[in-house]
Amino acid sequence: MNRTPDTDSCCHASVSILNDLDIDFKRKTFKKNEEIKLPHTIEKHLYIILRGAAGIFVWNKKNPICIDLCFEGDFFGDYMSFLTQQPSPLYTMCFETTEMLYIHHADFVNLINGSEQGEKLARAAAENLFIHKQKQQLDILTQTAEERYKLLLKKQPHIIQRVPLKHIASYLGINPVSLSRIRKKIF
Repeated sequence: MNRTPDTDSCCHASVSILNDLDIDFKRKTFKKNEEIKLPHTIEKHLYIILRGAAGIFVWNKKNPICIDLCFEGDFFGDYMSFLTQQPSPLYTMCFETTEMLYIHHADFVNLINGSEQGEKLARAAAENLFIHKQKQQLDILTQTAEERYKLLLKKQPHIIQRVPLKHIASYLGINPVSLSRIRKKIF
C-alpha cells in the first residue's frame, strides 16, 4: 500500500515519483536542531523531506561546513554512506521541525533487487542527487557569491527565516561577514 502523503505544490519530483510507486515508507518528525546522523557513523536511511529544512555538514578543524541545504521534496541524507554502508565524516541535522519519509537501507536493497518499483526509486534518487550536486558545483565555479545568494533566495524565498545565516554563508562558501555585506548591498 502506498503511504505517501498528499503532495504540496512546492514538492519536487521525488515526492511525486513516490506517489506513483507502491512502496511502504515510514514517516518521522524531527525537532529543530536535531542531529539525525552523527559524524563517522553509517547512514541507515534514505529520507525525503515532506515539510521542513535540513542540512548536510562536515567538520573542518573547528568549524562545521554546510555542504547542502535541503527542503520540501528533496532527497536527504548522507547518500554516499547510505549506498556504501561505510562510515563517513558527514553529519545531518534539521534547521526546523521537519517531517520526512524514510526507508531503511535493507528495505531499499530488497526493493532494488526485487521490484521494478525499487529500481525506479533508486534511479530517481541517484538522478535527483547527481543533478543537484552537479548544478551546485557549476554554480560555485561560475557564479559569484552574490549571484549564488540571489539564486538561493529565488529558489527559497523564506530561507532567511528557516536556516541560520552562518549555515547559509557556509553553504555559499563564504564567511558570515561577507554574507552580511552581500545582504546589505542587495537589500
